[in-house]
Amino acid sequence: MTLTESFEDAQKRVKTLTEAPGNDELLELYALFKQATVGDASGSRPGMLDFKGRAKFDAWSKQKGTGKDAAMTAYVGVVDRLLKK
Repeated sequence: MTLTESFEDAQKRVKTLTEAPGNDELLELYALFKQATVGDASGSRPGMLDFKGRAKFDAWSKQKGTGKDAAMTAYVGVVDRLLKK
């Protein structure tokens, strides 16, 4: 299975979780997904009152410089870890 296929499979498997991941894990998944599919975060940081948007942007920004393949691999690893809980 190629890395892209593993990444796509992980996206499907994460939807089968029986219990919702914590906020930190959700932010990690979001950031790795965005880094793998879009690249480095761009645009301006959401305002102070947009707590959710700001947290997502900050999590994604922390992945800056991470390559597409590395982000895909990390995403698959997080999904695997969550499914083993």
